[in-house]
Amino acid sequence: MKNKFNLNLPKTKFPMKANLSKNELNILKKWNDDNLYQIILNSKKEKEIFFLHDGPPYANGNIHIGHAFNKILKDIIIKSKNMDGYNSPFIPGWDCHGLPIEQKVEQNLNNLNKKVSQSQFRLECRKYALKQIKKQKKDFIRLGIFADWNNPYLTMSFKTEANIIRTFSKILQNNHIYKGEKPVHWCITCCSSLAEAEVDYINKKSLSLYIKFKIVNIDFFKKFYNLKNNFIISLLIWTTTPWTIPANKALAIHPDINYQLVKINNEIIIIAKNLVDKIMKKSKILDWNILCEIKGNLFKNIFLYNPINNNISPLIITNYISEKSGTGIVHIAPNHGLDDYNICNKNNIKGINIINKKGFFIEGIHPNLDGINIFNSDKIIQLILTKNNSLFLSENYLHSYPYCWRHKIPVIFKATPQWFISMDQNNLRNLTLKTMKKVVWIPNWGFNRMYNMLINRPDWCISRQRFWGIPIPLFIHKKTQKIHNNSIKFIELIAKIIEKKGIQAWWDLDIKHFLGIDAINYKKVLDVLDVWFDSGSTYYSVISHIKYLKEKKIDMYLEGSDQYRGWFISSLIISTSIKNEAPYKTVISHGFTVDSQGKKMSKSLGNIIHPQKIINSLGSDILRLWVASTDYSNEICISENILNKITEIYRRIRNTARFLLSNLNGFIPEENMLKKKYMLVLDKWIISKTKLTQNDIINDYNNYNIKNVVKKIMKFCSIDMSSFYLEIIKDRQYTFKKNSIARLSSQTTLYLIIEALVRWIAPILSFTADEIWNYIPGKRSKYVFTEEWYSKLFELSSYEIMNNNYWDDLFKLKIEVNKIIEYAREKNIIGSSLEANIILYLNKNIYNKLLLLGNELKFFLLVSSVTVIKSKKDCNNILINKFKITKFIGKKCLRCWYYYIELTNNICNRCINNIKGTGESRLFV
Repeated sequence: MKNKFNLNLPKTKFPMKANLSKNELNILKKWNDDNLYQIILNSKKEKEIFFLHDGPPYANGNIHIGHAFNKILKDIIIKSKNMDGYNSPFIPGWDCHGLPIEQKVEQNLNNLNKKVSQSQFRLECRKYALKQIKKQKKDFIRLGIFADWNNPYLTMSFKTEANIIRTFSKILQNNHIYKGEKPVHWCITCCSSLAEAEVDYINKKSLSLYIKFKIVNIDFFKKFYNLKNNFIISLLIWTTTPWTIPANKALAIHPDINYQLVKINNEIIIIAKNLVDKIMKKSKILDWNILCEIKGNLFKNIFLYNPINNNISPLIITNYISEKSGTGIVHIAPNHGLDDYNICNKNNIKGINIINKKGFFIEGIHPNLDGINIFNSDKIIQLILTKNNSLFLSENYLHSYPYCWRHKIPVIFKATPQWFISMDQNNLRNLTLKTMKKVVWIPNWGFNRMYNMLINRPDWCISRQRFWGIPIPLFIHKKTQKIHNNSIKFIELIAKIIEKKGIQAWWDLDIKHFLGIDAINYKKVLDVLDVWFDSGSTYYSVISHIKYLKEKKIDMYLEGSDQYRGWFISSLIISTSIKNEAPYKTVISHGFTVDSQGKKMSKSLGNIIHPQKIINSLGSDILRLWVASTDYSNEICISENILNKITEIYRRIRNTARFLLSNLNGFIPEENMLKKKYMLVLDKWIISKTKLTQNDIINDYNNYNIKNVVKKIMKFCSIDMSSFYLEIIKDRQYTFKKNSIARLSSQTTLYLIIEALVRWIAPILSFTADEIWNYIPGKRSKYVFTEEWYSKLFELSSYEIMNNNYWDDLFKLKIEVNKIIEYAREKNIIGSSLEANIILYLNKNIYNKLLLLGNELKFFLLVSSVTVIKSKKDCNNILINKFKITKFIGKKCLRCWYYYIELTNNICNRCINNIKGTGESRLFV
């Protein structure tokens, strides 16, 4: 499934849930398959399954989400809103057609020794796709992904199939589509053309041959050198695809390259000057000499014998040739190379077909090649050339070669009649290059990658010779091969039929119903559309037909980095060809999962870590947090060790939330919340810190910098909260009167912070956020997922004496004091920090700041006694010039744990006042 669309629309009332229309329900019912019908509609039984529990097991038991997640899904879809307040429905979808499903169904049918009709085969493909969708959907829901799972788009739904055909019609109207017979990537196992996205480039060792093409008439060369008629002169070519030699229709040289005639015994071969020495060294021929040199543009009226079949080929002069490798002379087989095709097309040279769709030589090419597969023919061709005295040299050559991504076998270029979207007709290439500049590409190198793909992209072959796909609904004239003049009108009529009956209607359609008596002159196109056309048109075939979406522009496409040559580029080309604009505002690509060594996951290596296993043992939130913590623009490492580290990060965040919630016990926000003016300064500082952190987090979310979001949340929980603030306020929380200003101030602060924190983590730790939300005191909406960023935080004014800079300096000092305390522990001077009696000699600046805290300084430093002395000498870079630490001479209060010289019944006077008196008062900490 592609993470297809995320739309941010202006703030508005929430739309009603988009249900299937009556027409769609009737279409589904007509399938006469109750199982399929129930899969699409989601039976109640299936809904009742999804009671999800999440989280890693701890000593206190598993984390339980007390909601049926499917119930949450239903509510959230109706009120789909992001934290910025925008209605942002996530529309899940599946590309359902294509060869992988065909082949799986074929395999299943073969295993059952079952033969079916084409119509039944399509129905089997549909059933198989639905089963896979059901499985995948269950896994996505378990991950906690909010989407309208009951109403996903499927490219095989009748309505979407019809709309894809309408998309084709729009492009046809704009004159971007044509039919041509030109070389395309062809897989001999698929027996179909392949899209660029279906081809992987792998290093392959090929047999490369240096082959002599004998010149028919040598009269041209006599004026350059005094040659005798008994000399045999040949042009030397080099090829890594020997099987294409029988398809040769020309040889080509460059007009500006100098070529030398090399004499070897009574034979002369012609090679580019700069390559002669290199080739002769490889041949290990010692006795040779240069007769003369001729520039490429001087060659005139040269014809050559094909060494396999003696067909005569002309010599073409073209700038396409290079002398960096080979011989500087190129063998041209227009049926098996796009550049070759273009060269021959300019010179009015037609290609020759030598193989069938399965890659076997057809009869009549050569007696030794009849019925031979091209990939088994190299040695045979080598032997034929040797017998003909046409083989000069052979060697193995390692090079990057295209492979079928499904079958992992080499593919070929094969000229077949296909339908294309022209990149240059009507200026489509330049228009697409222009529209892509308005898109935000994340990572930013995505722009260059897409630009380079567009600038060099050949015409897009959109037709496939298969059965399971959207048909190309055209009638073509049997003689002229032109499409019918009323094609646009017919396509809309056909789309309406498919909207009711599905794509099978095209194959069942009687051409006479459309063309009447003229039907005898026409035939239906039986090719199907490339699946990348299916997915590339979804912005139009799906989004533009959702009524409750006021704006049809998609905010963001998210997919793997391989989709620059797939979904990203197909969507861009289709949208530009129809509307002259990009279909998306932002494109985000991600890397792929590898193990801790950076190796690709594979069964053979045994390094696969299954998501389901992680979820079952650690919970979905751990998997979500791992994803969020990574630099998704590169390959993403995963291992048990990495997951253990992620679990520790999760534990820190969760434990912070637990502390906040546990200290809000009995706090009623509607009654106990304090106004800012009554709060302690330390509390106001941490709220200000929370506000500044939230500003950064929102900015990172808006820029899709999720890794930084996790870092900032982790820093806030571990350092700002756990290491500093929470440690300091424990005294107030545990020893002050329940409704004292100081305690209510800290509780108000904890309440504001948990309200913010739960929103920060909601997009990442969704299950945990939902659990936290239900424990936060006070009146609130049902789900955190329908909330916006918390707006009741505030910042400290820079004009205040105890502003952010003030507290930053104090916490720097606290870090240094903590080091002193740790030193004293190691020396067994003290046990806990509350046993400490410290004297600090400070520079003037920090000394003056500490004086502001007065008697509250010890509560800030968490020691029982502290004395600060201004140093006579100031060192600007040193906060503490000198210190002295001893164990406090006194007794420990059993209630607050601070040490005092005198206690009453083991309780200090401060605690007695907090129990029986008016209570302690604090201003700062």
